[in-house]
Amino acid sequence: MTSLNKVERRKSVAERSPSVSYTPDVIPHLAGLEKPQAHSLLLDECDVLIMGTGLVESILAASLSWQGVDVLHIDNKTCYGDSNSTLTIEQIKSWCQEVNGGKIQHFEDAQVYVSGELSLPTSKYKSKDYGIDLTPKVMFAQSDLLSLLVKSRVYKYLEFQSLSNFHIFENDSFAAKFSNPTSKEEIFTDQSLSLVTKRYLMKFLKFVLQDNNDEDKRQVLTENAKVPIEEFLKKKFNLEKSQINELVYSIGLATKESSKTPEALARIRRYLTSFNVYGNFPVLVSKYGGPGEISQGFCRSAAVGGSTYKLNTTLVDYDPSQKVAKFSDKSSVRINEKLVVSPTQIPKFLQTSYNEITEALPMKNINRLVVVVKKDCKEWMSNSESSAVVVFPPHSLPSDNSKGIQALVQNGGSGVCPDGHSIWYLTSFEQDKAKAKLDLQSALDKMEAAILRESSNNLDDVLGEEDFVISERGTPVVVNSVKLGKSLQNFVPKEKLEIICKLGYVQQTYVANDLSNVLNPTKDNNVTLRKPKDCGEIIFTNMPSAEISYDGIVSECKTLYSSITGADDDFFDVDFEDEDDTFDGAGFHQQPQTVSTIKANALTDDENAIASSDEDDHNEPFGANEMEL
Repeated sequence: MTSLNKVERRKSVAERSPSVSYTPDVIPHLAGLEKPQAHSLLLDECDVLIMGTGLVESILAASLSWQGVDVLHIDNKTCYGDSNSTLTIEQIKSWCQEVNGGKIQHFEDAQVYVSGELSLPTSKYKSKDYGIDLTPKVMFAQSDLLSLLVKSRVYKYLEFQSLSNFHIFENDSFAAKFSNPTSKEEIFTDQSLSLVTKRYLMKFLKFVLQDNNDEDKRQVLTENAKVPIEEFLKKKFNLEKSQINELVYSIGLATKESSKTPEALARIRRYLTSFNVYGNFPVLVSKYGGPGEISQGFCRSAAVGGSTYKLNTTLVDYDPSQKVAKFSDKSSVRINEKLVVSPTQIPKFLQTSYNEITEALPMKNINRLVVVVKKDCKEWMSNSESSAVVVFPPHSLPSDNSKGIQALVQNGGSGVCPDGHSIWYLTSFEQDKAKAKLDLQSALDKMEAAILRESSNNLDDVLGEEDFVISERGTPVVVNSVKLGKSLQNFVPKEKLEIICKLGYVQQTYVANDLSNVLNPTKDNNVTLRKPKDCGEIIFTNMPSAEISYDGIVSECKTLYSSITGADDDFFDVDFEDEDDTFDGAGFHQQPQTVSTIKANALTDDENAIASSDEDDHNEPFGANEMEL
């Protein structure tokens, strides 16, 4: 097996935040990070073996460890994260070879281009300066995973930054009637909207923010349970196509025209209720990487709780009668309870069992395009922020995309690339892979043209009065940051966009795009609940979903936890000794009582590092009780 990360790797969570005073004096180290790995496993037995250090598996390991379960957590790679890894460019090249060689399941058709500049001795940029997420995600401020990060104290290992800019492409340009309607004041001061449109929007926002238990609202949702959201918004609220696109695809981050009304409204509500929880933004991103960074945080928590870690280790045999597992390092361990196996870590002798339990489940393709460019794209981001989201609604591109395309943009301030550069993560939900490639390239072309126009030094020469509106502060501003005025559509910049790296691949999952089989799992629809005929002790986990947010993650973990322990009542039900600590963005401070919320000014000016709330805010984006802590 080709080994990733032999020569280089990015700094880990453990190396950036080594064990400090607020943790116990004796800390079980993460193997290979805070001290060298032992040559072979030094234990005779464990309760649960977990294979794969992806986000779900890592949360599971921590949750079990803190309940006194003896966990052995291994990964066949030399870095943490599994399907959620954050990789350097050199690691990406090796990863592509493994994918195309059939060594990593549920990924295929990996293609990578790397600029020759990185290999030059005179280049000031190195491969490890870049951290590319395999499954990029953003976190809504009102979400169950964020609540879990606070409850488990894992947030102490991480840094978060705000993301407030969501942009939408329509009518062959980045133009829209309004942007991010997060308050009445913002809508009523938007000079580009008519008074009638503002009234319709306010009526809709009032409706969507109503309590879901309101009798009138419940009746409306019931009557329109099967109605596509676009049809509902037109008939019920007289909204125009541009407002519908912004609400459904930008704010709601839906991906298809057929999205039903209850689901789409829940998505829109998710955004609106997340705004102003911690500040003037709805979304957070983790610094230095996405799910892979958070995975490492939970691995550290699991290690403190007593889990044993071993990387670059593979399960080579398992005797269900003796419950003995044999590993690639020649060691043997008795497994007293369960084996939890990631789909990308399945050993050959378990492949038939996995194929049998998944053969009746529909496979979904997630088509990804990642581009590292020599532009910081600050024109698309709010002041002091390092990330933005750009969406392309269905049928908005020259390729006539039938599904929406979502793009996450992060620059050097997010710790994933050098200053002056940015990483664009584009995702298509089109199931025809050839068509998806066309759509992704079309979206990339539009983004490239937009950023070159907007960052051009000659911009002032082509802007006219019609390209400006008056802000709520009374100052003229360009129509919006990425949504360019009409004068710019025909402007051809002199420069070309420099590409450092371009990566394309297809990720496959059995998780439905609407997360229905995660939020309401059954034996008929979810891999985790389908047990192999020949070995009931083995539990397979799901591949990451197509969802750009972290919704569904905690639900998956609870399903796994229940499968092992019989119930999820005590999932992370732990009294941590540092209950009275809170993070204010600059450090730890003792409080006279438990802090229930965090002030909006908890961000540092330079890093936007955000503190997390001890309040158990619940997020139910799809109305599922399973998402509550």
